[in-house]
Amino acid sequence: MTPSAPDTVVLVHGLWMTPRSWEHWVGHFEKAGMRVLTPAYPGFEIEVEALRADPRVIAELTVDATVEHLAAVIEEVPNPPVIIGHSFGGTLTQLLVDRGLGAAAVVIDSAPTEGVLVTPPSQLKALFPILRNPATRHRAAGFTAEQFHYAFTNTLSEEDSLAVYERYAIPAPGSWVWRYGVFANLTPRHLETWVDYSRDDRAPLLFIAGGADNIMPAAVNKSNARRYRKSSAVTEYFEFPGRSHWTCAEPGWEEVADHALRWALDQVSGGARVVE
Repeated sequence: MTPSAPDTVVLVHGLWMTPRSWEHWVGHFEKAGMRVLTPAYPGFEIEVEALRADPRVIAELTVDATVEHLAAVIEEVPNPPVIIGHSFGGTLTQLLVDRGLGAAAVVIDSAPTEGVLVTPPSQLKALFPILRNPATRHRAAGFTAEQFHYAFTNTLSEEDSLAVYERYAIPAPGSWVWRYGVFANLTPRHLETWVDYSRDDRAPLLFIAGGADNIMPAAVNKSNARRYRKSSAVTEYFEFPGRSHWTCAEPGWEEVADHALRWALDQVSGGARVVE
């Protein structure tokens, strides 16, 4: 690795999760010689159990404040890092890249940025428990264990899914689900999740999708990647068949982690395809 190559990976967690969701990746990347940062959303620095007990900080969180917080962390890294985001962390990663941050970026099972029009039936079904009640727009909104199994861990047994739910799951800002989810493209003005898809001077960006993901299906990620087709910057799409939204920790997660890091570091030395 040359001195100018990234020596730090910044892992950005998604909704219904905290940095704890990256616990397997931290040691894995450290063994590969990388420094690993797992910044929490503002106020999420406490443990999962504490956030469940008092979710007010979740309900009050904004996307702008979260992006500013993450950007400040990344700007403190002396050498531009690799940024990897999962789920809504993928959206946040795209927003950070649009700011000119990062040497290379990977988004995994990413929630879409503004202008991605694909909404598969499984995504609507996964989000329906939140969207069926307008009151969730103003509070922290969580899944039951059964709902979580469909949305996140559908490739796992009920027993294994419950173990994941009990260790990792928290509520999410209901306003985010309503404002930036399936209704994002109904607003006449740009939202906080808008990016300049035609920007040429951004970091290389890889979309990784899971073929069995219900809440952020492969079609959503593929459509999001294609939005960048007018940019001369590197954009790629890769799909792991049969993997759920919990791809970063379900069995075989090492292959996903290795693919993401290898791709990102390869971009520093050049040579990658542009998504078609």
